Amino acid sequence: MAEEAGEFVPKGSAVLPEIPAELGVHPLLLAVLHAVIFLDGSDEDAVHPDAALEALEYMAAYLQRLSGVELRRVQEDLHVLAAFARQENWPKQHIRFFKEFLSNFGIGEKEEA
Repeated sequence: MAEEAGEFVPKGSAVLPEIPAELGVHPLLLAVLHAVIFLDGSDEDAVHPDAALEALEYMAAYLQRLSGVELRRVQEDLHVLAAFARQENWPKQHIRFFKEFLSNFGIGEKEEA
């Protein structure tokens, strides 16, 4: 899909590399991560900053509802993604993104306190 759309994608659009299904990471988490990277990392020419910020705030509020088994699954998946990114020599900011995702969105803080 990305190759077909590539010629229409504005310069400055932030995207993660494809993540293989074999990692077993929940597909909905992958969709959220790709959306966050696009909204937060794309240049102003690709995404309106105020619209992106509003969407990210809603996403954070919904993700903060995670708890229990669901939260642990996300934490485990993010560990898998960070390890995969390191193994594949992805840029350090990608690895940091996976490691800091939950804390950056204020997720899981109540359970840790």
